[in-house]
Amino acid sequence: MESLGSLDVFVRSCDCRSFTAAGQQLGISASAVSKAIARLEERLGVRLFHRSTRTISPTPEGALFLERCRRILSEVESAEAELLQTQRAPQGRLRISVPSVGALFMPTLADFQRRYPDVALDIDCSDRLVDVIEEGFDAVIRTGEPGDSRLMARVLGAYRRVIVGAPDYFQRTGVPQRPEDLADHACLLYRYPSTGKTDVWPLSRDGRPLAMDLSGSMVTNSLDPQICFAEQGLGIACIPDIAVRRQLDEGQLITVLDDYNQDHTTFRILWPSSRYLSPKLRVFVDFVVEHLSPLLPSSATSRRATTVVGDR
Repeated sequence: MESLGSLDVFVRSCDCRSFTAAGQQLGISASAVSKAIARLEERLGVRLFHRSTRTISPTPEGALFLERCRRILSEVESAEAELLQTQRAPQGRLRISVPSVGALFMPTLADFQRRYPDVALDIDCSDRLVDVIEEGFDAVIRTGEPGDSRLMARVLGAYRRVIVGAPDYFQRTGVPQRPEDLADHACLLYRYPSTGKTDVWPLSRDGRPLAMDLSGSMVTNSLDPQICFAEQGLGIACIPDIAVRRQLDEGQLITVLDDYNQDHTTFRILWPSSRYLSPKLRVFVDFVVEHLSPLLPSSATSRRATTVVGDR
């Protein structure tokens, strides 16, 4: 702390170009300022000021040292502000964005709301690529690699898109053994609301993606109809495994073509980079990471249809 004090004396002396004026700001005598600078020069082994009877000015070494001192004192000030922020209760509006599968996160967000009732959540639920900073979001949950250097990020976990159908559907139609077999099946397709494009199923052979021309018996821009139709035995759907985990566990849906599906998508929470986080954003990020990470394991267990129903 004594060293930080001498740095403050040095910076103020540079700004004032006078030991007397610097002492008046600090509440000490000009002699005390001069002695503090002399001790600092002795410790550093360089001359920091050109001195005259009327004014002082930094030497080239002093000017270089001044830039570093300003950054050091600024970091100390920010650290103090950050500690003060942590003592305040989280409150205010928190604007967040989650993808269309974000409905699966709602119980966690509800738990957060109960834990921090003074934080008002403003939730945007869509698959569009939002501009976090320009649109004024406090935090977003998104997939893929972050491409904006202005954002901070923490990994929440991962999921797979799996190709699923009901056991009775495969009993009637047979189990597709190769991606090409999908031409003979009713496919329940997903259309992205933001672009109008149909989701491409993540199928590949020998590491090369397969462009499949799927015959869609139904197209929707929401996961719920896909899941419902698949459960009712009306076709095959490609759905994030986290959206049908219960159905997979209970055997209501089973996966097919796992050998051709190496899909793996990472979920992250992102927020604007800042010297320090507001209390409401800090507790939100920590809460989401703690409570969503167990729901998004790094890998998912597959349930192969061939273990449940016979081959075609």
